[in-house]
Amino acid sequence: MKSGIHPPYAPVVFRDKAAGFAFLTRSTATSDRTVDWEDGNTYPVIDVEISSASHPFYTGTARVLDTAGRVERFERRYGGRQ
Repeated sequence: MKSGIHPPYAPVVFRDKAAGFAFLTRSTATSDRTVDWEDGNTYPVIDVEISSASHPFYTGTARVLDTAGRVERFERRYGGRQ
């Protein structure tokens, strides 16, 4: 890679305050705010709106559409399979 053109890639904590969930990863994103992490080090923290702890798909609260009813209604309307 060419030196001097890439942003710094460093450890960052992403925090979902709504779910009380945080994780440490590496990213090019930065922040002026910091947090003391479990390992005793201080890292920049970025607050996010949704994470895997609060997203309906991952928490199991997502709605499932009634696809069977939709298929039957379509078949009634348009003659079904012949």
